[in-house]
Amino acid sequence: MMRKRLQPDNPVEWLNRAKSSLALAKQCSREIYSEDLCFQAQQAAEKAIKAVYISKKVAFPYIHDISQLLATLEKEGVIIPNDIKTASTLTLYAAQTRYPGLEGPVSDDEYHKALVLAERVVVWAEKNMKPPHKKN
Repeated sequence: MMRKRLQPDNPVEWLNRAKSSLALAKQCSREIYSEDLCFQAQQAAEKAIKAVYISKKVAFPYIHDISQLLATLEKEGVIIPNDIKTASTLTLYAAQTRYPGLEGPVSDDEYHKALVLAERVVVWAEKNMKPPHKKN
């Protein structure tokens, strides 16, 4: 079933894509390498962070480095909690683990940590995309 696509400048579309990558990251199977699942976890975090950029009307750099994406967003005044900053470890899965021989296999523990980090970033991004409540 195809989900309706939104315009690429809509942060909700980016968050939808982040959630799609997160759903793919959860597809555990003996036939799927943990490295590939971790790549999807990294993609979920990256797309979620870029959704925040778009929602704040800040141009994002076309990079995969989670740490750099968060640091640049923080310079724009967005508060980045420490538990979200730890998602920078996901950057390893953006390229190095996707190809045979560049890194060793990803353990089950590493996979589960990557999944938790990605989920945390997606939830954080969704909260940061909402406009602040107005006080009466």
